Amino acid sequence: MSKIEQVLKIADQNGIIRTRDIEKAGISRNYLYKMCKDKQLIKLSRGLYMHPDMPESENFNIIEVAKKIPNSVICLISALTFYEVTTQISHEVWIAIPKGAWRPCIDYPPLNITFVSEPAYSFGIQEQTINGVAVKIYSLEKTIADCFKFRNKIGLDVAIEGLKEAWISRNISMDKLVEAANISRISKIIRPYLEAIV
Repeated sequence: MSKIEQVLKIADQNGIIRTRDIEKAGISRNYLYKMCKDKQLIKLSRGLYMHPDMPESENFNIIEVAKKIPNSVICLISALTFYEVTTQISHEVWIAIPKGAWRPCIDYPPLNITFVSEPAYSFGIQEQTINGVAVKIYSLEKTIADCFKFRNKIGLDVAIEGLKEAWISRNISMDKLVEAANISRISKIIRPYLEAIV
């Protein structure tokens, strides 16, 4: 198998590839430049490439962030959008980062960063595969709890809308939501809203 075929195989397996993925396989980064020039790969941004046949995705920005910032978790508005329980349109990718971690600095896409301490940061992380890329995103229940916790940041109306839509679509477990609310220490805040919809 040629080096170009190896790079294409890695791109097919990973969806989006980083320069380090190629170097880890013992292939020079010069192949990436040549393959972009020959239109065998598309350069997304510095150090990120994709196969030209990769299907378009409305979640492309969160895929890009997942590759660029591996310790980030998609949260709040971006997670609500992923689960289709909001009418909000955000031009930023909302991510959670462990409290005390370095603040990521990327040119694109724009980020809205929330620093979260343990155990709330680790609770409810799920891995979704989008276009072949593993993306860490909070469960719907954790997302709803976080929306109430950060209601001053996103708006109480957005949190209530997310809760109602999740409940109507029956995609939410009340037990898991109560557990997430306890972890996020917002049980008293969310309780009246839960009682109103049940």
